[in-house]
Amino acid sequence: MENFQIIVIGGGHAGCEAALAAARMGLRVGLFAINLDSVAMMPCNPCIGGTAKGHLVREIDALGGQMGITADYSFIQSRMLNRSKGPAVYSLRVQVDKAKYSSAMKKILEDNITLKQGEIVDILVENGRVVGVMSEYGTKIACEAVIVCSGTYLNARCLCGDSVIFGGPNGLRSSVKLSDSLAKLGFKLNRFKTGTPARVHRDSIDFAKTTPQPGDVPVVPFSFETDENSVQMEQVDCYLSYTNEKTKQIIEENIHRSPMHSGKIEGVATRYCPSIEDKISRFSDKDRHQIFIEPEGLNTSEMYIQGMSTSMPEDVQTAMYRTIPGLENCHIMRNGYAIEYDCIDSMSLKLSLEAKSVDGLFFAGQINGSSGYEEAAAQGLIAGINAALSLKSKEPLILDRSMGYIGVLIDDLVTKGTPEPYRMMTSRAEYRLLLRQDNADLRLTELGFKVGLIPEERYLRFLTKKDWIEREISRIKTINLPPSQNLNDFLKGRGSAVIASGIKMADLIKRPEMDYLSIRAFDKFPDNCTEKTWQEQVNIQIKYEGYIKMQLEQVKAFNKLEKRILPTNIRYEDISGMRLEARQKLAAIRPHNIGQASRISGVSPADISVLLIYITTKTR
Repeated sequence: MENFQIIVIGGGHAGCEAALAAARMGLRVGLFAINLDSVAMMPCNPCIGGTAKGHLVREIDALGGQMGITADYSFIQSRMLNRSKGPAVYSLRVQVDKAKYSSAMKKILEDNITLKQGEIVDILVENGRVVGVMSEYGTKIACEAVIVCSGTYLNARCLCGDSVIFGGPNGLRSSVKLSDSLAKLGFKLNRFKTGTPARVHRDSIDFAKTTPQPGDVPVVPFSFETDENSVQMEQVDCYLSYTNEKTKQIIEENIHRSPMHSGKIEGVATRYCPSIEDKISRFSDKDRHQIFIEPEGLNTSEMYIQGMSTSMPEDVQTAMYRTIPGLENCHIMRNGYAIEYDCIDSMSLKLSLEAKSVDGLFFAGQINGSSGYEEAAAQGLIAGINAALSLKSKEPLILDRSMGYIGVLIDDLVTKGTPEPYRMMTSRAEYRLLLRQDNADLRLTELGFKVGLIPEERYLRFLTKKDWIEREISRIKTINLPPSQNLNDFLKGRGSAVIASGIKMADLIKRPEMDYLSIRAFDKFPDNCTEKTWQEQVNIQIKYEGYIKMQLEQVKAFNKLEKRILPTNIRYEDISGMRLEARQKLAAIRPHNIGQASRISGVSPADISVLLIYITTKTR
């Protein structure tokens, strides 16, 4: 058997990023998957990104991860969401050819790590540290660290009406024995549920009754390394339709046959991606719900019915889908289903995603209670980085909430836990004007270079970009534009107030109806840079300068608490003057710093004051 330093369990989006990160940092990595055909598979939406999720993909790319690059290679439609709002919530979303994405990611893994088909049934621990794993064939494989990325396969079962099939997504078998191994190691297991809609044959859809949803032109790539010209291509359409009163009637008449409503489903469902039967029950006042019909790839006729996830019986699925305009004669190729699976209590992890109770054991993805490809990939990247750093005897990479959406995601999971599948949203980020998707590289590429994931050539290009942006912003702030007929005519045409005396170019850019690109025509000495993304940075940083400064001040106050590291040997139960609940929560979670302690549910500001006094006294 091969000699590995790190073993990754699971080949989903978390496992792929974890394995590649550790391997690119110089470690010998083996990835074990129950079925290698499932590597980077998309059992649910055939898309990457979306609101807040697009931020995660950009941050993964900025740190040196793979998801954004592979998405740029395999996309078939691209759209920037939330264009009507501010840049803080712009989010890129691409429809991908799921087979092309999976095969491309698998090839990258094959070129960098050792792939092995087989189930891992036990994690071997000695003296509180990982020493290896055991396969289903009884083979012991030694290693120094393990990253568990089991996704929705852990003790999984799929439900469709009265039918219960013990297995993982897309008809693949589940991992049964690993749950027992984790339980023996002391991990509390939760039971979560997610689901997926039916897939229908393209030729059975009447697209004339739907509304086409074309992609954006020009296309904006996910990766900061992708040449914008290389992704300008002919895109496929998605299609919009709606449920109606007849859909609602069929669901209501058969709601007792839904395994969720009949009590067959034990797992907790995600709040933010409900099944169609849940939508009908929870929003009974709504006359209709949006349905998006999305292609699964260029070389398949399967179409994904986004927004209509269900676990209803097969006959009910056929009846309700055929009430949708355009789907009256649809042929269902794959039924929708719900899937239940085991996951751990994420509060048993450190911010590095290493287990508190077992050295060298890391967890990433849906096993931590999150949902979504992007959330999984982000955790996988951080777990892979930190597993590699731990074997190099280096400090872990910890992203705090002011540094990225990845930091928000991990902090929420580890500090607060999650009673249901966790989904990333822009509203979860306190500093979202600073954590835009467009500036992910300016925030994180330096860190990616330091840990060894960003090659020197890419890093030098990044430094050139950063330097130009800083110099151009400084230059713009010094330019004074005198009044002229041409300028005032331009301002009138934009619905902006004319000027009678000179005005700073930066002040004009800050006007809501103005921007850096349009004003450049009146700049006597414009910079000749034609990089659109660089120009966009100048525009955003000037236009929102006041708000950015306010958030930076908030971050300073936040960082004061984050920098107060808590000793690892604190006996919280001995702290007098602190409420019992707070002592119990702090002792269980053992926060890394005062900031993390303050975000624990059940720990009040008064408790934090007592804690600060306690550690100050102890330090003296």
